[in-house]
Amino acid sequence: MKKLITLIMMLFLSFNVFADKQADRQEILDMRKEVLAKLYKEEPNARNEIKDAKGYAVFSNIGVNLIFLSAGGGSGVVHDNSTGKNTYMNMASAGVGVGLGVKDFSAVFIFHTKEALNRFIKYGWDFSGQADVAAKSGKKGAEGSAAGTIVNGVSIYQMTETGLALQATLQGTKYWVDSDLN
Repeated sequence: MKKLITLIMMLFLSFNVFADKQADRQEILDMRKEVLAKLYKEEPNARNEIKDAKGYAVFSNIGVNLIFLSAGGGSGVVHDNSTGKNTYMNMASAGVGVGLGVKDFSAVFIFHTKEALNRFIKYGWDFSGQADVAAKSGKKGAEGSAAGTIVNGVSIYQMTETGLALQATLQGTKYWVDSDLN
C-alpha cells in the first residue's frame, strides 16, 4: 500500500511539473503574440520582414539603471520559420554607462540568415550600444529609443511597455536555452 501511495504521489507531482511547464510555455507564447501585434501596428513592414526571415525571437525584459551600472533579465522564445520549432530561452544583461531608471520592455530579433539564428540559439551573446529615453505607463507617456547590435544578420526592434529611464549604456547580454521548458 505504501508503494502505491508513493507511486500515486510521484505521478501527481510529475503531472504538476508538466502542467507548470505548459503554463510557462503558454505565458511566453501569449507574450509573443501581444508583442508582435504591437510591433505590426507600430512598424507594419516588420510583418513581411519576419515572414521572409529564417526566424525570429521575442523577449520580455525588465531593465534597471543605477547611475553607472545597468542590469536586466527576462525570457522569450525563438521561432525557426523553416521548421516551425520554438526554442524557449532566458536572458540576463549587465552594462556600464550613464543612466537612471527602471523599464519593462520587449525586444524582437529578426534573423536574416540561418547561421545567425543557429548561432543565437547555441551561443546567445550580444554586445550592444543603447541610448534611450522612456517615460511610459500603460498607454500614457512616450518613448524614444535607438538600439544597435554587432551581430551580423540580425535586426532588432525594441519597445518600452512601462517605465521611466534615461540612459546611454554599453551592454552585454547573455541569452541561453531554458532547459526546463525545452
